[in-house]
Amino acid sequence: MKYQYPPERLLNDQYMDSLTSFRMYQHTLNVTIDTHWHQFFELGLVASGNGIHEINGIPHRIERGHAFLLTPTDFHRIVPDPGQTVQLYNLIFTERMISDELTDKLFECHKNLARSFESEEYEDAEREFERILRESSVWREHSGIIVKGCIERLLIDLSRGCLEKTEQRGIDISVHPSIRKAIVYLQNHFREPILMEEVARLSGLSANYFSESFSKQTGITFQAYVRDLRLQFAKSLIRATGLPITEICYASGFNTLAYFERAFKTRYQMSPRNMRHHSGTV
Repeated sequence: MKYQYPPERLLNDQYMDSLTSFRMYQHTLNVTIDTHWHQFFELGLVASGNGIHEINGIPHRIERGHAFLLTPTDFHRIVPDPGQTVQLYNLIFTERMISDELTDKLFECHKNLARSFESEEYEDAEREFERILRESSVWREHSGIIVKGCIERLLIDLSRGCLEKTEQRGIDISVHPSIRKAIVYLQNHFREPILMEEVARLSGLSANYFSESFSKQTGITFQAYVRDLRLQFAKSLIRATGLPITEICYASGFNTLAYFERAFKTRYQMSPRNMRHHSGTV
């Protein structure tokens, strides 16, 4: 299988106006969209056509009604079936477009959201996307509020019946809200440089109390939690792409190749290169 090298990362300032924090597209795809990831969130709905949508290396069959949400820590590629043209609504947005409460609910349960909408669900979703298109084409008073409402309704509908219940995020609902907020933040920002003191501040706790509480409630230290998130992401990249190991190391958030390889081998009992060999990815 041929993969783009390196996978492209799409940035906020390349694709959206910083004042609106979102942008709406309608795409017509008849060729493969190579493996890539984004700095922003992406919400999509397939209007017609068939193919394969690979999310973090996991293939999903797509057809009319396939809907998905991708976070800044996901990577994906779209492969239309031979002779097929995939048409889809595509909305990109930043965290500013959804409330903290909804963010917590969405990402405390699922690593990513992808499922098929039934006929009535699809029609409801299509109306929301069309409303966003109208509001964004002619910006009027309160358009931002309307678009934000459309996005939140779409996200709630997507999460209510998500089929990927096995992709648990590992957030126990009994965890204190401050620690849960930190975990949600980490799971969407682990590839970036992260200081515990900054995450503690976001959680409203002192660094020492946060460190102690995090370990007690998750059963693992803050540093180990971040490391494991990065290792899991690296493992997915190794299995799903032909990206060189060095690139995977830095793309996953590690600073040095030696530490990455040592941590990877400790966690998975084999080196990154051996895992690639066993997975057959070239």
